[in-house]
Amino acid sequence: MPTTRNTLHIKGRILVTDTDVRDELWVVDGRITYTPPTTTQDTVTIDGWVLPGLVDAHCHVGLDAHGPVDASTSEKQALTDRDAGALLLRDAGSPSDTRWIDDREDLPRIIRAGRHIARTKRYIRNYAHEIEPEDLVAYVAREARRGDGWVKLVGDWIDRETGDLAACWPRGTVEAAIAEAHRLGARVTAHCFAEETLAPLVEAGIDCVEHATGLTEETIPLFAERGVAIVPTLVNIATFPKLAQGGEGKFPRWADHMRRLHERRYATVGAAYDAGIPIFVGTDAGGSLAHGLVAEEVAELVKAGVPASAALSAAAWGARAWLGRPGLEEGAPADLVVYESDPREDVRVLAAPRRVVLRGHVVR
Repeated sequence: MPTTRNTLHIKGRILVTDTDVRDELWVVDGRITYTPPTTTQDTVTIDGWVLPGLVDAHCHVGLDAHGPVDASTSEKQALTDRDAGALLLRDAGSPSDTRWIDDREDLPRIIRAGRHIARTKRYIRNYAHEIEPEDLVAYVAREARRGDGWVKLVGDWIDRETGDLAACWPRGTVEAAIAEAHRLGARVTAHCFAEETLAPLVEAGIDCVEHATGLTEETIPLFAERGVAIVPTLVNIATFPKLAQGGEGKFPRWADHMRRLHERRYATVGAAYDAGIPIFVGTDAGGSLAHGLVAEEVAELVKAGVPASAALSAAAWGARAWLGRPGLEEGAPADLVVYESDPREDVRVLAAPRRVVLRGHVVR
């Protein structure tokens, strides 16, 4: 683990935001300054195009396809994200205790949403608290106290009686649960694939929706009006055809639905952007997907019609502001990524960081 810090002189083009571009900054004692230090002894110079440390706003450290993993595996997951330039992670549900990561200067910062809260037998085995509606408010309160300002619900999943996606929670119950989270100072997000799940959650006061594949011309204006953010996780939605193929023997209606959601995924995200819905980058890494996919997700947003500058904001300065964390401001912790060329011209540059600086240490 890093134990000492050099003074760093970062030169080139510093993308504080898309419009606030500076020529240089310094890192002194692990923090950013735009004032040259009085001495340049032991200064390391780095050149390139600089972004705030990237954000993966939907990942799962401490989780794999089968459930919780050990600390060694969690460490590898976090290091993979770090080396890809993702230095701030919103962990959107994990059964593992990863608080020990906070003590490691060489690992990304994590904002935790506690453990998923799902309906009994209505989610992936070993992932969630599986409960009935009468316990939802109590479990939301519990995870609000355990998390870092977020709670994660499973909003819909396969209903075995209908053979298709269906909402997991009655309207009144979820309203009370969201109100309790807000009372405790936490925001609420929910896993949602289906169309009919969305309006009741937004009207109940939810703050964010993960995936949001079921957005339609009826619900998009509602999201925009209420300012409800979405994290589309398009690299995960790409797996829908494979999931549908594996489940169509038992749930053909669900399989057909998943294929249709997949087919319109880019149009859905493009329409959401055009309507002004806040969109942020998340990969859903840690379940069945590998970590380190943040650059791929940014490229997917661009493919969906989100302008490059907006897609970069969704992974950098905009995402950090949404999560209440600093970017490249004076005095902020020096979490930044350096690239060979301008990512605004081609976001694929994000896949190959030249340098990664975390808490003032050059870690890659």
